[in-house]
Amino acid sequence: MTLFGELSAIIVVAAAMAFVMRLVRQPLIVGYIATGVLVGPYVLDLLHAHEEMELFSKIGISTLLFIVGLTLNPDIIREVGKSSAVTGIGQVVFTSVIGFFLLRLMGFDAVASVYVALALTFSSTIIILKLLTDRGDTGKLYGKLSIGFLLIQDLVATMILLVVAIIGGMDLATDASPLQYALLAAQQFGVLFVKGLAIAVALYFVSKYILPRFSQMVAHNQEVLFMFAIAWGLGLASLFQTIGFSIEIGALIAGAMLAVSPFAYEIGARMKPLRDFFIVIFFILLGAHMVLAQLTAIFVPALVLSAFVLVGNPLIVILLTNLMGYRTKTAFMSGLTVAQISEFSLILVALGQTLGHISQEVVSLVTLVGIITITVSTYFFLYAERIFAIVAPVLERVLPRTHHVATAPGGDAHYEALLFGYDYAGHGFVQAMRHVTDNYLVVEYDPEIVSRLQTAGIPCRYGDAEDVEFLNEIGYDKAKLVISSIPYLTTNLLLVKHYRAHNPDGIIIVVANEYDDVQELYRAGASYVVMPYHIGAHVVADLVAQYGCDVQAFHKERQKHLAHLASPEHAALWSRRGDGREGDKCV
Repeated sequence: MTLFGELSAIIVVAAAMAFVMRLVRQPLIVGYIATGVLVGPYVLDLLHAHEEMELFSKIGISTLLFIVGLTLNPDIIREVGKSSAVTGIGQVVFTSVIGFFLLRLMGFDAVASVYVALALTFSSTIIILKLLTDRGDTGKLYGKLSIGFLLIQDLVATMILLVVAIIGGMDLATDASPLQYALLAAQQFGVLFVKGLAIAVALYFVSKYILPRFSQMVAHNQEVLFMFAIAWGLGLASLFQTIGFSIEIGALIAGAMLAVSPFAYEIGARMKPLRDFFIVIFFILLGAHMVLAQLTAIFVPALVLSAFVLVGNPLIVILLTNLMGYRTKTAFMSGLTVAQISEFSLILVALGQTLGHISQEVVSLVTLVGIITITVSTYFFLYAERIFAIVAPVLERVLPRTHHVATAPGGDAHYEALLFGYDYAGHGFVQAMRHVTDNYLVVEYDPEIVSRLQTAGIPCRYGDAEDVEFLNEIGYDKAKLVISSIPYLTTNLLLVKHYRAHNPDGIIIVVANEYDDVQELYRAGASYVVMPYHIGAHVVADLVAQYGCDVQAFHKERQKHLAHLASPEHAALWSRRGDGREGDKCV
């Protein structure tokens, strides 16, 4: 069969499996992995062009990480950078140490235990990004935290792969003393560091002085912009691979360099169809690499290790995020994102086998753990709300209630007005509430935003809008005016229904982005539903009707808007969208 025929047959099977998954309402990722098993050597045996499929898979991975990079603007890094770094590194350390001793107890030798323990620590950025995108949760706090610490893990994984490759290469090439090994390793790492530093400096100047002007030039033609994005992403990925880093890191950095461009959204939108096609090949290959011949010998260890990844990894992350000041649901949802192993895990054990450090049986073991954990964790995500409802009472009892932000004493608190969510459109709502009453409160579940609100002297509480106990604590039912700027339907439905069940006469205003959501919120009892796009369109329409083609009038409106954004209070609270220093700058 030709390559074209082979690819066509595989896509037909994948499409059929996708259709079946939709009928039974299961995640498409499971269908794609099942497709890999079907077209692999143990069933239909359709997959023979492994090198070509690996190439397609790498294109899909690179495209996905390039699009992720487009979302990594300085806002997100400043918002969750510290928390993500602590959580990501902490989880790697705890999982690798516990996993090593667990493997030793099961009878694995020290070298195999090290490889497998490290493989268990890395979670799949690619799979989690797909799941977060499908849920529409990339903009939620737990989504930002998860993306942050998964990228930290990818950086750690890349460094480990570099270390293993260098040590393995020295082991095969020389027969020297430990001191000579150490000197040679230090020399190679030094060369790599110098290369990385040189390219970082070069890319800084390119991104600052060349890329903005060049991207603006090519943006006049959508096809040219699309081709530029592909060339930029794949070109940098290849460059990083050439100097000794991974393709994944190069693609991620390529996207991040364009994140501040005004054309980032357009580039990402045009790249998504390319990503969606090629990333399917990655999941199919994952299923096809399953080695069933050694299933009997590795089945029990695989179940034990899978249970550790599915339960142990989330518990570690839940504990770490809770200790850093995040509430139970944010910690729980973040924990679900590490309940599987990564493509880096498979790459690591494959490299270990190539170097002669571990056997094929160990590789098959990690592959089976990957299949189990990826499949099961996908269902964890699918039914996250139901699972949380079951485990929440237990987590509330066992987790330490440590918060890095001060909270006002509760119990008999009573506020006339409440605002949930400052991060989205809270500044304007706070200004409006001040005209109504001085007895108001802002509720925010991001500790860093709460700290900034406290610094600015705005009454605030750290809390989760979906936590009914917290709502009772702040006297939610007694408020005369409630505003939610949180743009998530599930959260707003809970707020509206709970409020109306106890306060039929009060005013509750919520935000929605979809027409169907607006109707559902009104049926639940919302006093008014804000549609930002609808209101924005009306404002612009009024400006056009008022000023027509008067350039000077629009220039004055522009200056008024910029002056509002640059107001001292606005700048202080939104400084994280500028250069990272409190109150220095705003957008």
